[in-house]
Amino acid sequence: MKKLIVLSLILLSVFNCGDEVQFNSPAFQGDRANKLWRAKAFSASIDNSGFLTITGTNNIETVNLRVPSVTTGTFVVGVVNSMEAEYIDGFGTTFSTNNQPDPSISIYPEIGEIVIEEIDVTNNTFTGTFRFLAFDSSGLNFVGYTNGIFFKVPLISGTIPTDPLTCIDTEMASETALAAYQSTFDASLEFVSSAEFESACNAYRQALTTQRDYCGDLDGSIQQMIDDLGDCQLSCEIATNNRNEAEVQYNTATIGNFDEKCAQYQQYLQEQIQFCGDDEGLIQAELDSLDCGDDDGDGVANVFEDFNGDGDLNNDDTDMDGIPNYLDDDDDGDGVPTSLEAVDADGNPIDTDGDGDVDYLDNDDDGDGILTADEDANMDGDPTNDDSDGNGVPDYLQA
Repeated sequence: MKKLIVLSLILLSVFNCGDEVQFNSPAFQGDRANKLWRAKAFSASIDNSGFLTITGTNNIETVNLRVPSVTTGTFVVGVVNSMEAEYIDGFGTTFSTNNQPDPSISIYPEIGEIVIEEIDVTNNTFTGTFRFLAFDSSGLNFVGYTNGIFFKVPLISGTIPTDPLTCIDTEMASETALAAYQSTFDASLEFVSSAEFESACNAYRQALTTQRDYCGDLDGSIQQMIDDLGDCQLSCEIATNNRNEAEVQYNTATIGNFDEKCAQYQQYLQEQIQFCGDDEGLIQAELDSLDCGDDDGDGVANVFEDFNGDGDLNNDDTDMDGIPNYLDDDDDGDGVPTSLEAVDADGNPIDTDGDGDVDYLDNDDDGDGILTADEDANMDGDPTNDDSDGNGVPDYLQA
């Protein structure tokens, strides 16, 4: 530990190359183990992601300085992997600020910085300073430079972007992503879509990750926000709220919207199991008991064809033809298929004569005293195509 304290003091000591050396030409140098280290060759490169690397070497040792954005400013190394100072010794051992110290050396990350002071876009050169303490992969061995400087280091690979991504850009992107994420579970919503929630959550997490990489995260607050998002799955509380609302809508469904409400209830029961679990099997039992079917395809769901409410669909036969309503495509036996009489274009039950009996259960739809089946003037078995007065309304629907 004494060794680390001494080295830390060395890192904090003043070594200002600018005060001691008058630079008239490009240079890359620093304080290595309290001695001047000077590169014989140096260059800068920009990769396809816009990350900048400044390299200096004396043909034995190499120093690489990497930052995520081609902009002036201070980049803190030792916290996020996107900002890195790296030293490679003559034996090929790599010391990096991305390697954390072993707990026997230090329980805290060692913080350094790379400062881009000037970007000469005319001559494509970079000027700035650096200081860092880097560890090998074991975290037990370290090397440090303090107050190093690079002056007019030339760009040899890549292009300086005209509009580079900056920390401020990523902060704004995170704010936008947060608003989009929060909107997916706003209290005003009838239901929270698990797919939209997950997508927006993942987008927000990616935005925070990019912000962390471009801004650094010295106090760990950005990483904490990322961790708090978890796996971006819907919470059990939200899934239960969805199920409860779907159950209410299912219980108040009409013939016209039953298919939709029943399928919706099934969906949110399944999601409740997915996000909450179902150790006692009660949710699955409710799911299994649902009957969303329409066995005779007449537009009236099975559950609406249990008229006596005893749970037995087989003892409901309105027209007494021996076929229970849930299997009979003409429940009232009036010659007009139930599918044409059950609901109107808006999905509402039809009761033409207003007698309280909906048409698909009323054998005299217009209440004129003549059975619907007897208003088949052309005797083709289809009352819907008989219109004696030619007014466009079939006889069985006008008194």
